[in-house]
Amino acid sequence: MNTRAIYAACLFAALNICTLSARAESVVNEKTYTYGTQLDIKKVVSLKQGDSPSCGIVDAQLTYLDSHNKTQVLDYRKIADNCASDN
Repeated sequence: MNTRAIYAACLFAALNICTLSARAESVVNEKTYTYGTQLDIKKVVSLKQGDSPSCGIVDAQLTYLDSHNKTQVLDYRKIADNCASDN
């Protein structure tokens, strides 16, 4: 067999392994917060909240990296940001 073909096959196999591991890392674990949930937050990536025209409880989402640098998503409920001026 030609050595050039062997090198090409090895390179192709290596590229497939790299793409497979990249796809595996893109899996995001999503969970809903409950009282007592143990959180492992290394770095906050983003915070989002639902729109609410008035003061009240809204759905929110925290995206973060854990201590293993895996992306995690946490759904929770909070008081809307526009409640700061209301008493």
